[in-house]
Amino acid sequence: MKPSLLVLIPLKDASRAGVEAAFDVVYAPDATQRAAAIAAHGETIRAVLTNGTTGLTAAEIDRMPQLELVSALGAGYENLAIDHARSRGIVLVNGAGTNDHCVADHAFALLLAVVRDVPQLDQGTREGVWRDTLPLRPSVSGKRLGIVGLGNIGEKIARRGAGFEMEIGYHNRKPREGSSLRYFDSVRGLAQWCDFLVVATPGGAGTRHLIGAEVLEALGSGGFVVNVSRGSVVDTAALAQALAAGAIAGAGLDVYEGEPHPPEALLTLRNVVLTPHVGGRSPEAIAASVDNFLANAKRHFAGEAVLTPI
Repeated sequence: MKPSLLVLIPLKDASRAGVEAAFDVVYAPDATQRAAAIAAHGETIRAVLTNGTTGLTAAEIDRMPQLELVSALGAGYENLAIDHARSRGIVLVNGAGTNDHCVADHAFALLLAVVRDVPQLDQGTREGVWRDTLPLRPSVSGKRLGIVGLGNIGEKIARRGAGFEMEIGYHNRKPREGSSLRYFDSVRGLAQWCDFLVVATPGGAGTRHLIGAEVLEALGSGGFVVNVSRGSVVDTAALAQALAAGAIAGAGLDVYEGEPHPPEALLTLRNVVLTPHVGGRSPEAIAASVDNFLANAKRHFAGEAVLTPI
């Protein structure tokens, strides 16, 4: 008999078919279905597939007495009740490494779009505006790139920056062993040094509003910020104020507070580019994430160590 799996996130047909081949699936990708599914099937659920945004609460875990494996499909797991799950002996895994390239690609897409004013230029072209009436936009190559969070994604962003002949610095809680990149012991110091600040640090309480008014002030009127981490890392009110006042030049955001609804304060600003948390989503990345989950699950239910534990 296949183990029972509760799926709390939307899956495309191909991904769902792969999961259903290995599990007896209870599919509940929205809040209403979720509550009903846990009420009806909680007693038999042995595994849960979710993501960092959707999460899994301690109360929900308590309604699944046979639960032994929880997986976040992507790298993030900020809304999983980690400590509570561990107290129950539940194995926790994520999709670390499965969408790193996709997120790094998207970070640069946002950076190029906002620095070069691509959305506005596209709109102007469609309206018959020619270049002579438009302001000149900065180059990207040869500038200083600051990365907040030099993990796997941050490192891939740095490699892309090197391709643009950029000088690269970073901030972590401590220097990354083996890295030759310039280390800054504060985000403010990094922001003061760089032209472009790309945020790729994990979400959660420890990084909430890490990018606030003080950091944005340090970034300065010619600086740009890009966030591909979690919306909670950037103080939305401080960012909107800085953008509106010209205290920074622009922002590219794939994530923002209050998802899935973009902040109203940002929608009327022309110097911000917004995308709906798709940085880690591509056919290749989703397939890799699902394959990683299935590999972890197969190993777990065979009594073996999982590949990407949290």
